[in-house]
Amino acid sequence: QRIGDTEIRRFAGKVVAVGPGKLLDSGDRGTLSVAVGDEVIYGKYSGTEIEVDGNEVKILRESDILAKVI
Repeated sequence: QRIGDTEIRRFAGKVVAVGPGKLLDSGDRGTLSVAVGDEVIYGKYSGTEIEVDGNEVKILRESDILAKVI
């Protein structure tokens, strides 16, 4: 079954900020696979929605991201 463009846009967004990366058992930080400005697709029930300066923003873990749009 093909997903329409509207459906994809509902679960897609642009990365506006990233954290330092996951803390590994070794004490080092993991390398992130996304960067500010990347467009990503995430799962329907992923993340937490908040409002920042009147804009709706979704906070996601990197593991919630299904794909990076290239």
